[in-house]
Amino acid sequence: MSTMETCALDPAEVAAAIHDACLTDIRAFKPGNVSLASPGHGMSARDFVASADAMAAVIAVPGASVGRRILRAIETTRAVVAFNTNLGIVLLCAPLAHAAVEASGECGLRARLQAVLAALDVNDAVLAYQAIRHAEPGGLGRAERHDVADAPGVTLLEAMREARERDLIARQYVTDYRDVFDTGMPALRGALARWARPEWAAVAVYLEFLANFPDSHVAGKHGGEIAAAVSGEAGLLVQALGRASDPAQEMPALEAFDRQLKARSINPGTSADMTVATLVAMDLEDSLVRRFHECSAEVAAGE
Repeated sequence: MSTMETCALDPAEVAAAIHDACLTDIRAFKPGNVSLASPGHGMSARDFVASADAMAAVIAVPGASVGRRILRAIETTRAVVAFNTNLGIVLLCAPLAHAAVEASGECGLRARLQAVLAALDVNDAVLAYQAIRHAEPGGLGRAERHDVADAPGVTLLEAMREARERDLIARQYVTDYRDVFDTGMPALRGALARWARPEWAAVAVYLEFLANFPDSHVAGKHGGEIAAAVSGEAGLLVQALGRASDPAQEMPALEAFDRQLKARSINPGTSADMTVATLVAMDLEDSLVRRFHECSAEVAAGE
């Protein structure tokens, strides 16, 4: 077996990466979304911490399919909270976890993930649909084809392709997480390089997604016009943060935006889910590179 084929990550390491990303996300002050400093929408930070504790323990188990990871993660989450806190996070993180823990002929996360998504089958869709129904997400609505209330007759990738125009998470499945890698990760690395503060980097990533992609959750509940208006306001904050040597200088503006959104029951949850996925993807990508170099050194030492 080649070096690259043996260089999967330890499941505990992957679970820790997902758990850490969820905690960073909840510590970050993301306007309109729940954080340690600002509860909202009938939820508090402790609900999200409990959800992270529950789902991270099962989403990276070895040998499970992507669909099984999704279902187990939602089942364990609903055992500790009575409402949907992390369906989007789970849908995004399950393929990432699978790509990292299973053996592959590829070193880089992006190539590994592409192979995982291409291999999704009908059973993955069956299990994912069960998980979505169990999570009971708000604002889901009905679809003419491949609705989650029905038994799927297509692969999970095909089902996501049907929803890609209205749902940013579905779009990640059919674009090999292009927006995570090409929008989220550069914003994350740039913010970390400037400020070296993970929570503020998460805020920057959240606003970047919110500014560039009208939030799917907001659009589903409030309509495309409101989602577009929220994106425009987020864009102004992206510009302000870009000028700030200390991001804390922008807290008054962030707090005002947070109050405005929560007063109107607007929760850009998809942008928060994409932020977690970006944090996870960067962690796993860097860990896979380190693991590959370790494997290469081990092989060289044994020759």
